Amino acid sequence: MHSVLTRANALVAYTMSVLASLTFLCFVSTFFNEYQVNANIDTVKVVVKNVPDYAAGKEKNDLGFLTFDLQADLNPLFNWNVKQLFLYLTAEYETPNNKLNQVVLWDKIILRGENALLDYRSMNTKYYFWDDGNGLLGHKNVTMTLSWNIIPNAGNLPRITSHGKHSFSFPESYTTSRVM
Repeated sequence: MHSVLTRANALVAYTMSVLASLTFLCFVSTFFNEYQVNANIDTVKVVVKNVPDYAAGKEKNDLGFLTFDLQADLNPLFNWNVKQLFLYLTAEYETPNNKLNQVVLWDKIILRGENALLDYRSMNTKYYFWDDGNGLLGHKNVTMTLSWNIIPNAGNLPRITSHGKHSFSFPESYTTSRVM
C-alpha cells in the first residue's frame, strides 16, 4: 500500500519529532537554574603609563597595568546540560569622552570535568588596558567584574555576572620605568 520511501519518510519524521521533544525537555529541565556564584576580586599592583598609540598617529594614550587576585568556586554552575563556561574579567569606568568604557582584561574557558575552583594570585592581565585618551590617570572608580557565558548542550546562552565586584583607583602620576 505504501512505498518504501513513504515509510522511511514517516519513520524519519517521527524520529525527528521525538528528538526535538527530548531536546526541548532537556532545555526546560535546566532553564530555571540560577547560575550565580560569588567571586572575590582584588587588585595587587596598579600603575598607569602614557605611551604613544601608533595605530592612531603619534598621540599619547593611557595604558594601565595591573595584577589581580581572583577566587571563585564555579563547580555549582555545572550540571549535565553545561558543556563549558567562558569566563571574562572586565573593567568598567567613566571618562569625560565616554559615558561607559568596558575593557576585557582576562578570559578563560573551563570545560566540564576540568577544575572549576579558581584561586589565582598576582595574575597579570591577558589583554592591554588601553584608554582612548588620558582617562586612566588618577581615575578613582574603576570597577572589575567577573562574568561568564554558559555553553549548554541544549538551550539559550545566558550572560551572567558574578555577585562580587571590586573597585580600585589609578595613581595620580605616570610610571616611567618598565612595568611587570
